[in-house]
Amino acid sequence: KEMIAHLAMAMGGRAAEEIVFGEENITSGAAADIQQASKMARAMITQLGFSKKLGTVAYTDPSTDVFHGPKVSEETQQLIDIEVQALIENAYETAKRILTEKRDQLDTLAKGLLEYETLSGQEIKDLLDGKIPMR
Repeated sequence: KEMIAHLAMAMGGRAAEEIVFGEENITSGAAADIQQASKMARAMITQLGFSKKLGTVAYTDPSTDVFHGPKVSEETQQLIDIEVQALIENAYETAKRILTEKRDQLDTLAKGLLEYETLSGQEIKDLLDGKIPMR
């Protein structure tokens, strides 16, 4: 559950941009988060047994050969890619659903970030409580 939640959290920036600015105005700002989520999802599938289709087998990524598990066939690699994509898409949809449900808080944070550029955890709490962050 924790890793699935981390994936959704990583996809939150991209989902927030789509909700606030529209699909046609998404920026490259979430690129690092997407890379992190993709790397985590791939590890979940190839090393941690998160795929019922692939089972609890550790697989080597043929492009890096980092893990010393069995090499994979092209068909298995395609299945890995499909499973990774499914995890990422599910995480994105989860993030989008949560942010849509909490749209008022999303808008408050978006305005705060536009005004202050960065916010600490306490400043986020203050904004959500209707307080002006003390800087």
